[in-house]
Amino acid sequence: MMKAVRIHSFGGADTLVYEDAPLPTLGPGDALVRVAAAGVNPVDWKVREGYLEEVLPHTLPLIPGWDLCGVVEAVGADVTEVQVGDAVFADAEIARDGAYAEYIAVKAALLAPQPKTLSPVEAASLPIAALTAWQCLFETANLQSGQTVLIHAAAGGVGSLAVQFAKWKGARVIGTASTRNHEFLRGLGADDLIDYTAAHFDEVVRDVDVVFDT
Repeated sequence: MMKAVRIHSFGGADTLVYEDAPLPTLGPGDALVRVAAAGVNPVDWKVREGYLEEVLPHTLPLIPGWDLCGVVEAVGADVTEVQVGDAVFADAEIARDGAYAEYIAVKAALLAPQPKTLSPVEAASLPIAALTAWQCLFETANLQSGQTVLIHAAAGGVGSLAVQFAKWKGARVIGTASTRNHEFLRGLGADDLIDYTAAHFDEVVRDVDVVFDT
Protein backbone atom coordinates (compact mmCIF):
# COMPACT_ATOMS: atom_id res chain seq x y z
CA MET A 1 0.00 0.00 0.00
CA MET A 2 0.94 3.66 -0.36
CA LYS A 3 -0.42 7.05 0.64
CA ALA A 4 -2.32 8.97 -2.04
CA VAL A 5 -4.79 11.78 -2.58
CA ARG A 6 -7.87 10.36 -4.29
CA ILE A 7 -11.38 11.39 -5.24
CA HIS A 8 -14.33 9.03 -4.82
CA SER A 9 -16.87 11.43 -6.32
CA PHE A 10 -16.73 14.52 -8.52
CA GLY A 11 -17.01 17.93 -6.89
CA GLY A 12 -15.07 20.61 -5.03
CA ALA A 13 -11.80 20.47 -3.13
CA ASP A 14 -13.52 18.67 -0.26
CA THR A 15 -13.69 15.55 -2.43
CA LEU A 16 -9.90 15.14 -2.17
CA VAL A 17 -9.11 12.43 0.37
CA TYR A 18 -5.65 11.56 1.72
CA GLU A 19 -5.71 7.81 2.32
CA ASP A 20 -4.14 4.43 1.74
CA ALA A 21 -4.26 3.17 -1.84
CA PRO A 22 -2.92 0.11 -3.67
CA LEU A 23 0.50 0.36 -5.25
CA PRO A 24 0.31 0.76 -9.04
CA THR A 25 0.62 -2.37 -11.14
CA LEU A 26 3.28 -2.32 -13.84
CA GLY A 27 2.49 -3.49 -17.34
CA PRO A 28 4.92 -4.01 -20.23
CA GLY A 29 6.70 -0.76 -21.02
CA ASP A 30 5.85 0.79 -17.64
CA ALA A 31 8.13 2.30 -15.02
CA LEU A 32 7.29 2.73 -11.35
CA VAL A 33 8.33 6.21 -10.21
CA ARG A 34 8.69 7.25 -6.59
CA VAL A 35 7.18 10.73 -6.67
CA ALA A 36 9.31 13.61 -5.37
CA ALA A 37 7.00 16.41 -6.55
CA ALA A 38 3.74 16.75 -8.45
CA GLY A 39 2.39 19.77 -10.30
CA VAL A 40 -1.03 21.38 -10.08
CA ASN A 41 -2.76 22.33 -13.33
CA PRO A 42 -6.22 23.38 -14.50
CA VAL A 43 -6.75 19.84 -15.78
CA ASP A 44 -6.58 18.57 -12.19
CA TRP A 45 -9.54 20.58 -10.92
CA LYS A 46 -11.42 19.99 -14.16
CA VAL A 47 -11.08 16.25 -13.68
CA ARG A 48 -11.94 16.57 -9.99
CA GLU A 49 -15.12 18.52 -10.74
CA GLY A 50 -16.22 16.08 -13.44
CA TYR A 51 -15.77 18.27 -16.52
CA LEU A 52 -13.88 15.47 -18.27
CA GLU A 53 -15.96 12.60 -16.89
CA GLU A 54 -17.16 11.48 -20.31
CA VAL A 55 -13.64 11.07 -21.69
CA LEU A 56 -11.99 9.49 -18.64
CA PRO A 57 -11.53 5.78 -19.35
CA HIS A 58 -11.05 4.75 -15.70
CA THR A 59 -13.54 4.70 -12.85
CA LEU A 60 -13.53 6.24 -9.40
CA PRO A 61 -11.68 6.42 -7.15
CA LEU A 62 -8.90 8.11 -9.07
CA ILE A 63 -5.66 9.89 -8.23
CA PRO A 64 -5.21 13.32 -9.88
CA GLY A 65 -1.95 15.05 -10.78
CA TRP A 66 -0.25 14.32 -14.09
CA ASP A 67 2.83 16.55 -13.87
CA LEU A 68 5.54 14.83 -11.86
CA CYS A 69 9.18 14.48 -10.99
CA GLY A 70 10.71 11.55 -9.18
CA VAL A 71 13.05 8.57 -9.24
CA VAL A 72 12.54 5.28 -11.09
CA GLU A 73 11.93 2.56 -8.51
CA ALA A 74 11.22 -0.41 -10.80
CA VAL A 75 10.62 -1.18 -14.47
CA GLY A 76 8.29 -3.53 -16.28
CA ALA A 77 9.00 -5.84 -19.17
CA ASP A 78 10.51 -4.43 -22.37
CA VAL A 79 11.64 -1.14 -20.79
CA THR A 80 14.81 0.24 -22.36
CA GLU A 81 14.34 4.00 -21.95
CA VAL A 82 15.11 4.26 -18.22
CA GLN A 83 16.62 2.23 -15.42
CA VAL A 84 16.19 2.01 -11.67
CA GLY A 85 17.62 5.08 -9.95
CA ASP A 86 17.10 7.51 -12.82
CA ALA A 87 15.76 10.95 -11.84
CA VAL A 88 12.95 11.73 -14.28
CA PHE A 89 10.04 14.05 -14.98
CA ALA A 90 6.96 13.66 -17.16
CA ASP A 91 3.49 14.59 -18.24
CA ALA A 92 1.79 11.30 -17.40
CA GLU A 93 -1.24 9.83 -19.14
CA ILE A 94 -4.55 11.28 -17.97
CA ALA A 95 -6.06 7.89 -18.77
CA ARG A 96 -4.30 6.48 -15.69
CA ASP A 97 -3.96 7.42 -12.04
CA GLY A 98 -1.82 10.49 -11.43
CA ALA A 99 1.02 11.58 -9.18
CA TYR A 100 -0.71 12.80 -6.01
CA ALA A 101 0.70 9.69 -4.41
CA GLU A 102 3.92 8.13 -3.24
CA TYR A 103 4.24 6.14 -6.48
CA ILE A 104 2.94 6.32 -10.04
CA ALA A 105 3.11 3.89 -12.96
CA VAL A 106 4.10 5.69 -16.17
CA LYS A 107 4.90 4.55 -19.68
CA ALA A 108 8.70 4.67 -19.72
CA ALA A 109 8.64 6.28 -23.16
CA LEU A 110 7.01 9.37 -21.58
CA LEU A 111 9.81 9.90 -19.06
CA ALA A 112 12.62 12.40 -19.60
CA PRO A 113 15.73 12.98 -17.47
CA GLN A 114 15.19 15.56 -14.74
CA PRO A 115 17.18 18.67 -15.75
CA LYS A 116 20.22 18.92 -13.48
CA THR A 117 19.69 22.66 -13.01
CA LEU A 118 16.14 22.23 -11.67
CA SER A 119 14.86 21.01 -8.32
CA PRO A 120 12.16 18.33 -8.31
CA VAL A 121 9.53 20.98 -7.54
CA GLU A 122 10.70 23.16 -10.43
CA ALA A 123 10.84 20.23 -12.83
CA ALA A 124 7.36 19.03 -11.84
CA SER A 125 5.91 22.45 -12.67
CA LEU A 126 6.89 22.26 -16.34
CA PRO A 127 5.68 19.29 -18.42
CA ILE A 128 2.02 20.05 -19.18
CA ALA A 129 2.55 23.80 -19.63
CA ALA A 130 5.68 23.29 -21.72
CA LEU A 131 4.11 20.65 -23.96
CA THR A 132 1.02 22.82 -24.43
CA ALA A 133 3.16 25.75 -25.55
CA TRP A 134 5.34 23.60 -27.82
CA GLN A 135 2.48 21.76 -29.49
CA CYS A 136 0.47 24.93 -30.13
CA LEU A 137 3.38 26.92 -31.54
CA PHE A 138 5.09 24.28 -33.63
CA GLU A 139 2.74 21.36 -34.26
CA THR A 140 -0.44 23.40 -34.78
CA ALA A 141 0.71 26.87 -35.89
CA ASN A 142 4.00 25.74 -37.49
CA LEU A 143 5.78 28.89 -36.26
CA GLN A 144 8.96 29.57 -38.23
CA SER A 145 12.07 31.68 -37.78
CA GLY A 146 11.48 35.25 -38.91
CA GLN A 147 7.74 35.16 -38.28
CA THR A 148 5.91 37.28 -35.70
CA VAL A 149 3.78 35.74 -32.96
CA LEU A 150 1.35 37.51 -30.64
CA ILE A 151 1.13 35.69 -27.30
CA HIS A 152 -1.78 36.57 -25.02
CA ALA A 153 -1.25 36.21 -21.26
CA ALA A 154 2.46 36.02 -21.94
CA ALA A 155 3.43 36.06 -18.26
CA GLY A 156 1.39 32.96 -17.37
CA GLY A 157 2.62 29.40 -17.11
CA VAL A 158 2.03 28.47 -20.76
CA GLY A 159 2.64 32.00 -22.03
CA SER A 160 6.05 32.48 -20.43
CA LEU A 161 7.25 29.18 -21.88
CA ALA A 162 5.79 30.09 -25.28
CA VAL A 163 7.82 33.32 -25.25
CA GLN A 164 11.02 31.36 -24.69
CA PHE A 165 10.23 28.70 -27.29
CA ALA A 166 9.32 31.31 -29.90
CA LYS A 167 12.55 33.24 -29.31
CA TRP A 168 14.54 30.01 -29.49
CA LYS A 169 12.94 29.42 -32.89
CA GLY A 170 13.96 32.89 -34.07
CA ALA A 171 10.53 34.50 -34.11
CA ARG A 172 9.60 38.05 -33.13
CA VAL A 173 7.47 37.97 -29.98
CA ILE A 174 4.74 40.42 -29.04
CA GLY A 175 3.12 39.73 -25.69
CA THR A 176 0.12 41.00 -23.77
CA ALA A 177 0.61 41.38 -20.02
CA SER A 178 0.12 43.88 -17.24
CA THR A 179 2.89 46.43 -16.78
CA ARG A 180 4.20 44.77 -13.63
CA ASN A 181 5.18 41.72 -15.71
CA HIS A 182 6.94 43.56 -18.52
CA GLU A 183 10.42 43.43 -16.99
CA PHE A 184 10.04 39.69 -16.42
CA LEU A 185 9.00 39.13 -20.04
CA ARG A 186 11.77 41.27 -21.47
CA GLY A 187 14.15 39.09 -19.51
CA LEU A 188 12.71 36.08 -21.35
CA GLY A 189 13.29 37.78 -24.70
CA ALA A 190 9.95 39.35 -25.61
CA ASP A 191 10.42 42.04 -28.27
CA ASP A 192 7.29 44.14 -27.75
CA LEU A 193 4.76 44.21 -24.94
CA ILE A 194 1.22 45.53 -24.65
CA ASP A 195 -0.38 46.44 -21.33
CA TYR A 196 -3.82 44.95 -21.88
CA THR A 197 -5.24 47.14 -19.10
CA ALA A 198 -4.35 50.30 -21.02
CA ALA A 199 -4.68 49.36 -24.71
CA HIS A 200 -6.50 46.80 -26.79
CA PHE A 201 -4.14 44.66 -28.81
CA ASP A 202 -6.10 44.94 -32.06
CA GLU A 203 -5.62 48.71 -31.99
CA VAL A 204 -1.82 48.50 -31.98
CA VAL A 205 -0.82 45.14 -33.50
CA ARG A 206 -0.60 44.51 -37.24
CA ASP A 207 0.89 41.88 -39.53
CA VAL A 208 1.38 38.94 -37.20
CA ASP A 209 1.74 35.40 -38.48
CA VAL A 210 0.52 33.54 -35.40
CA VAL A 211 -1.77 34.47 -32.50
CA PHE A 212 -1.51 32.24 -29.43
CA ASP A 213 -4.23 32.80 -26.84
CA THR A 214 -2.77 30.90 -23.93
